Amino acid sequence: MSHETLDAAAGTLPAEAIDAIERAATSAHRHDELFSERAANIRQSAVRDVFDISMRPGLVSLAGGSPYLQSLPLERLAATAAKIISEDGLTALQYSSGQGSEELRAQICEVMAAEGIRDALPQNVVITAGSQSAQDVATKVFCNPGDVVLVEDPTYVGALNTFEAYQVQVETVAMDESGLVPDLLEARIAALQLAGKNVKFLYTIPNFNNPSGITLAKERRQKVVDICRNANILVLEDNPYGLLRYSGEPLEPLRAENPDDVIYMGSFSKIFAPGLRIGWALVPEHLQRRYYLAAEAVTLCPPAFNQMLVSAYLRDYDWKGQIGTYRGLYAERCNAMLAALTEHMPAGTTWTTPEGGFFVWVTLPEGVDTYPLLHKAIDAGVVFIPGAAFTPSDEPSNKLRLAFSAVPPEAIAEGVRRLAPVLQEAIAAL
Repeated sequence: MSHETLDAAAGTLPAEAIDAIERAATSAHRHDELFSERAANIRQSAVRDVFDISMRPGLVSLAGGSPYLQSLPLERLAATAAKIISEDGLTALQYSSGQGSEELRAQICEVMAAEGIRDALPQNVVITAGSQSAQDVATKVFCNPGDVVLVEDPTYVGALNTFEAYQVQVETVAMDESGLVPDLLEARIAALQLAGKNVKFLYTIPNFNNPSGITLAKERRQKVVDICRNANILVLEDNPYGLLRYSGEPLEPLRAENPDDVIYMGSFSKIFAPGLRIGWALVPEHLQRRYYLAAEAVTLCPPAFNQMLVSAYLRDYDWKGQIGTYRGLYAERCNAMLAALTEHMPAGTTWTTPEGGFFVWVTLPEGVDTYPLLHKAIDAGVVFIPGAAFTPSDEPSNKLRLAFSAVPPEAIAEGVRRLAPVLQEAIAAL
């Protein structure tokens, strides 16, 4: 389902915009032969499609995994930003180091220490444009067309788009309620290598997986790394939500005890502000040089002003206290989501119970395809993300993702109430 089809169905595109799209479609054929093979694999994200629709007035959006920025001290941040420009504008507005500022890289090591990585060195940290860019660089550095990347099923749609663009073969490994299943991972690697496939890395979101909300159990974490190490496969650990556990201490990252075998990716998008587009990769020392050069070739340098604002936030603000505020807000909203699902969802549906993060994963009976239900949900006044967006398979999916992070509890309850009859009708039609 295309971006244009979704928008038109939602009534968000004016007639002149539709005309422009049609003109572009008829005039573009002269240049079709100029596209690379890689370009054919670059597709509009279903999540981005639905984000556009979510702007329609009156809709309750349970689609976007956005942080609740209203809890930030915005006036104070504005003063900090103004001070950076007025006092250090010539630095803030100039080119910066391709690896990122030394101050921020040292501060990032302190952030990772709070997550359980206590041996990180600033020289092995590369600042990136969010963790999305870190995924892109890793794929470019390690993967040739036709190589295999392993992912959890389901997994982050942005990572899938990156892997497809680089023409790699994406293979899934199933999860259960305790996350990635080590025995299935080992069996999948063995089968692929027996078939002559070149498996480069496992991409995993061990904490509060996007989209499922599932967390990889503590007792499985080292097993996963050991299996990959024994097969000479890297682990690409994506951990944007790790500090957003609702209670207790964060689980130790896969990288903590495995400095040579894990590329760890973090981001300030969920714990501070996504608009700054500041993330990072902690790269094993023996891989750092090529990774850094590849990152520099894409962005030349991460934005100096954005880095300086993040550094000021980490230095002068109670960033750990803000994370505590986020935890409380998201726990309240998660509880509101789970309560609404319990009250309104029809028989035959199940859902995950996340320990942190932004998402709940809903499963409908076999035979229900949630993608066509999106239009009916929009008509009912609610938006979700269909499960098909989070798997490389082209098969229909009976799952959907609901996000609660940016939605007040009362709106969450109303959104689920609107969604329930749409799902009930689909189940009754089986």
